Amino acid sequence: MKFVTIGYGDREGYDRTDARVRDAAHAHDDRLRAVGVEMGIAGSPVRVRNHDDAGTTVEDGAFLSAALPVAGFAIIEAESLDEAVELVAKTPCAVAHGVVEVWPLDAVQR
Repeated sequence: MKFVTIGYGDREGYDRTDARVRDAAHAHDDRLRAVGVEMGIAGSPVRVRNHDDAGTTVEDGAFLSAALPVAGFAIIEAESLDEAVELVAKTPCAVAHGVVEVWPLDAVQR
């Protein structure tokens, strides 16, 4: 199964987390990347609309808002949601006073 993860966190929470905990979390991310997890730091988003295929509009900024800013994304593979949760529970956003959402990714079948 594939999962999309969205990490939320801010510098304040990161900075108040013990450096040893942060270092361990970054080492955990390194191990995840070594086994093929795609992850990246979130850049500035844009909103794209093309209602009724009548023309594309693009606006700066996120569509959704959250208490913490989006920090990054990953695509992970796991046998179950429980395993996916276990994989992200030691990542920087999870340990540094942030949160990680885990979304099951169902393949689109046409």
